[in-house]
Amino acid sequence: MKTFLLQFFTWWNGQTLGTRFYTWRKGQFVGEDEAGNRYYRDAKDRRWVIYNGEAEASAIPPGWHGWMHRRTDTVPGAYTPREWQKPHQPNLTGTAR
Repeated sequence: MKTFLLQFFTWWNGQTLGTRFYTWRKGQFVGEDEAGNRYYRDAKDRRWVIYNGEAEASAIPPGWHGWMHRRTDTVPGAYTPREWQKPHQPNLTGTAR
């Protein structure tokens, strides 16, 4: 019951019931990143992500960020970072760290 209420009333704890239903009906699974975030699209090329845990936009890696914002249509399945790129770190602005 707690899971149902969290999905019904909050958007920051993962997907809501509306997002779950829309993903089930119209979503086409595209891929998953190393953090466990799952990426979808529909027939009209609307793109969205189901976060693994708390919804934090800075948790999207650079390759998937480009796909989400339509900079590229290539799904970054085998993304290899360049030697000068640092590993992804979440945005910690406003936190105690």
